[in-house]
Amino acid sequence: MSLRPDPDSLGFLIIDVSRMLRGAFERRIARAGLGLTPGEARALVHVAALEGSRQLDIAHRMGIEPMTLSAYLDRLQSLGFIERRADPADGRARQIFTTETANGLIAEIRVEQLDLMGQVTAGLAEDDKSAMREQLRRMRENLRAIEEDQTALSAAKEAAR
Repeated sequence: MSLRPDPDSLGFLIIDVSRMLRGAFERRIARAGLGLTPGEARALVHVAALEGSRQLDIAHRMGIEPMTLSAYLDRLQSLGFIERRADPADGRARQIFTTETANGLIAEIRVEQLDLMGQVTAGLAEDDKSAMREQLRRMRENLRAIEEDQTALSAAKEAAR
């Protein structure tokens, strides 16, 4: 077994495809003339998918810092696309919701996303795409479990100090 990294190993391929897909999505959103930055578009899609979630949960799902998301949400709120409401379970927290005004824009973003994914997955059978989606979900869950274990380990070490 060689100790030299293989750029076609599964990990490197996933990283490369992820980076390239994100770049293609960002270019597409920028060219679509939707009046949003790619980051704002991603945030809006996540808010719509996680309707009523807290900002921290949305940021975690997006893999960005809560302050970065806050800037996106401030802009989306100023445009009338989202609203922040007090969380009934915790008055200090805010839940994020899309507004009716955002529906058309979310649909336009979805069209761009579907068209791009059609191009990216051209030549792949539906069964293969379905299997890949399930395998990627499993990998995501495994990574979340690793993150939770590391967070718990860090907290235990900190408490022991």
